[in-house]
This record gives sequence, structure tokens and C-alpha cells, in this order.
Amino acid sequence: MSGNTVTRADLSEAVYQEVGLSRNESSELVESVLSIIADSLVSGENVKISSFGSFAVRQKSGRMGRNPKTGEEVPIGPRRVLVFRPSQVLKSVVANLD
Repeated sequence: MSGNTVTRADLSEAVYQEVGLSRNESSELVESVLSIIADSLVSGENVKISSFGSFAVRQKSGRMGRNPKTGEEVPIGPRRVLVFRPSQVLKSVVANLD
């Protein structure tokens, strides 16, 4: 893996190394999985990946916000936001990196 960010190319390369599919097949597999996750979230479904975490779309209601520079109140409209909740397994793995 390169640098501090894992990219699609890094995921494809990892699948290529671990599973032994061709590079093209590995890339298609990664794209397919990411597409299924995105499509599920768009349709309002939650996505749970065992020992990793869950993704969900939450509806936030409108509210009044404030421009920090001018202090002017600005309305913020209702919107959908993506939330991720890591599993206990992932939390413990990350916590024990010391």
C-alpha cells in the first residue's frame, strides 16, 4: 500500500496478491463491491460488514446556522448524511496499534 491513504488501486492490488485473480478481475471485483455498497446506501439500506462496521444514511432536519465570520444567521436545509459505525473488533484492532 502506498502512502497514508488506501486507494482503489491499492485495494485491487491487495486482492490480486491475496486471491490470485488477474489485475483486471481484481479491479472489477473491487469496483463491483463498492458499487453494491453505494447503491444499497442510495436506496436507504444499511450496510453491515462483519468485524468491520456498518454504514447508514441518516436524515438530518433543517436548522439555523451561523456564519462564523460575519455572525449572520443562515438557514441550513434538511439533508441526508452518511454515517459509519466501526465494530468492536475494528475498534480494538485500532486501539492496540501501540
